Amino acid sequence: MGFRVWPDVGARDEIRYALAWRQQPGSLAGLPNLRAILVMGAGVDGVLRDPELPASVAVLRLLDAGMAVPMAEYALHALLHFHRRMPDYLAQRRESKWQPLPWSLVADWPVGVLGLGVIGSVIAQRIAAMGYPIAAWVAQERASDDIQIFAGRSRFDEFLARSRVIVNVLPLTPQTENILDARAFAAMPRGGYVINIGRGAHVNDEDLITALDAGQLAGAMLDVFREEPLPPAHALWRHPKIIVTPHIAAPTIVDTAEQQIIANIERLERGEMPIGLVSRERGY
Repeated sequence: MGFRVWPDVGARDEIRYALAWRQQPGSLAGLPNLRAILVMGAGVDGVLRDPELPASVAVLRLLDAGMAVPMAEYALHALLHFHRRMPDYLAQRRESKWQPLPWSLVADWPVGVLGLGVIGSVIAQRIAAMGYPIAAWVAQERASDDIQIFAGRSRFDEFLARSRVIVNVLPLTPQTENILDARAFAAMPRGGYVINIGRGAHVNDEDLITALDAGQLAGAMLDVFREEPLPPAHALWRHPKIIVTPHIAAPTIVDTAEQQIIANIERLERGEMPIGLVSRERGY
């Protein structure tokens, strides 16, 4: 099976599989024998937003590709950073001030994970293993033996109200865009924290800054943004309660991703059901 790199794909009727990530709109149209689009990541919003995406072609996402553990590490680092008052100690350091501050138990830091797929489950398990009270919000009801589940919009505010820290790993869909907005921040306990490693468009930036300025939120660590790279003049860079990182929570592990993609193509060639099949209606 040959391999072509866009835009030099040769005869378009020879293309059977496409590897894509934020492809140029229309680049996958007009491939009459295309059998599947294999997304080179866990998030598929960058592929699905193409208005000319072939409607009848299966879209397959990576289920993990080695990203779950690094993302859990990032979430744990952010959680411990805030819990152990590192922003305050960094501020004191700038003033050469030696002042131990009061600290609190993990029991006083309930964490809520937005999204409980492959990656969200690992994050929730790692945080729970540290002793933090853990819960997750999901769009549809599901069972869990060890994680408290809040399902559906009707329980979203209840989930927010018990979560001092929110870790977001939701897929980006029309239903989840701006899910963390002024209303959501107001529903959280005063002095809460947001850790976003999902997509930038999950957070309303202006509402986040307003909540931080008002003291409703005490801090945020953001790894993803609506526009990347984040423009140098953006207000998020300059806010003293926001930590910005350049989309580094978890790289796609090339070897693992390669194995998943090859295995899926082999399944399709044998006429078997692939893994990671995306529902276009749900957006993930």
